[in-house]
Amino acid sequence: MQELATRAPAFRTVEEIEELVDAFESCALPRAQWNHAAHLTVAVWYLTHHGEPKATQRMRAAIQKYNRAQGISMSESGGYHETLTLFYMRVLHRYLGRLKSGGSTVEAANQVVIRFSSRRYPLNFYSKELLMSVKARAEWVEPDLKPLD
Repeated sequence: MQELATRAPAFRTVEEIEELVDAFESCALPRAQWNHAAHLTVAVWYLTHHGEPKATQRMRAAIQKYNRAQGISMSESGGYHETLTLFYMRVLHRYLGRLKSGGSTVEAANQVVIRFSSRRYPLNFYSKELLMSVKARAEWVEPDLKPLD
């Protein structure tokens, strides 16, 4: 598997994506490789293989499992973030629905990594104070700057 860069397309084959997903789900993925691009790629994989509700459920459970296995504890400022997870699953679901149908998962993953490479993207919808709040980390909160639709 090619190491993921945050801004550049990383995958040439679906097998490379499958290796990432398998390593993540088995908690064997080195923590340094569980970066923003990897999160996006796994989300694309789940969304292209399951409906949005099931993909979201799988993503949530897999991140929490991975975090536990890596010793990443949940705190007021770290660990799993429910609002960010649901935000990206919803945004990516909509984005993938607008991509040219018939495209490959590899193309979709690479386009998503490029399009959503900035970790600041959610701040178009959320104030930093709300997004980084304890409540947003623990549960879904609606955007306060502009709606997702």
